[in-house]
Amino acid sequence: MTPTVLVGVDGSPQSTAAAHWAAEEALLRGVPLRLVHAWPWLTDGVASFAEPDDLPAAAQRVLGAAADEIRERHPGLVVHTDAVLDAPVDGLLSAAADAALLVLGSRGLGGFTGLLLGSVGMAAAARSDVPVVVVREPGAGDGAGDGGPEVLVGVDAHAPEEEVLAFAFQEAALRGARLRAVHGWDLPPVFGYAGGAVPAGEIAQLEALETKLLSLALAGQRERHPDTVVVEDVRLGAARGLVEASAGAALVVVGRRHRSVEFGPRLGRVTHAVLHHAQAPVAVVPHG
Repeated sequence: MTPTVLVGVDGSPQSTAAAHWAAEEALLRGVPLRLVHAWPWLTDGVASFAEPDDLPAAAQRVLGAAADEIRERHPGLVVHTDAVLDAPVDGLLSAAADAALLVLGSRGLGGFTGLLLGSVGMAAAARSDVPVVVVREPGAGDGAGDGGPEVLVGVDAHAPEEEVLAFAFQEAALRGARLRAVHGWDLPPVFGYAGGAVPAGEIAQLEALETKLLSLALAGQRERHPDTVVVEDVRLGAARGLVEASAGAALVVVGRRHRSVEFGPRLGRVTHAVLHHAQAPVAVVPHG
């Protein structure tokens, strides 16, 4: 089966923006685009796909309008549509099991005004086995920075994750973009206990060590992608550094560890903050 880029659509402006972003991503990857509308009120308790003649008129309008708009703008793109008879999160995750990527808008029709990320996007990003991209409203994250297109990746230089780095390098290569690897670090707790200002010399020494660790973390992927321009960016404060650097980026890539615990999957502190505050589309890549 050819992997697809799958996008959830519900007729909201955010899902329309996500569909257009997903169409561009599908073209870059050379794969079909699949538009999925989750329709929980039709569920019989078992996730399945509806026949077109069985879909309510509202579901057909949502899928048809999105597909027509995408096909008009990208006439060479193969576009499929499906309605999933399940609740939104479960339905989308089930449909995306064989997808290369799941794309969602930052909020759907049921979202609260002013909320940057809705419950569906948050739950999908925390549970999905495939990378999830959350797309902001139209116009956000066009990647047109002063120095050309740029993909951003958050790196924990002390425990780098190859799945996250590989995804970020791939996305940069697809776009012919520069990759900015941001490693945010914090002062050791001992400085907080001491009180007062930290000597500048000690900060410089710590920063030099963190910079060396970042270079080592990137070495393997840089060797595999010799044509990708990489900018190493070491900053105090992991989440803040990524959010600040996201302005003008084409995509921000962060990781999320697989968790098998009774109280369910969770997003880490940095990923949670970036999803809510980044000024560009955010890709959450499961790892571990």
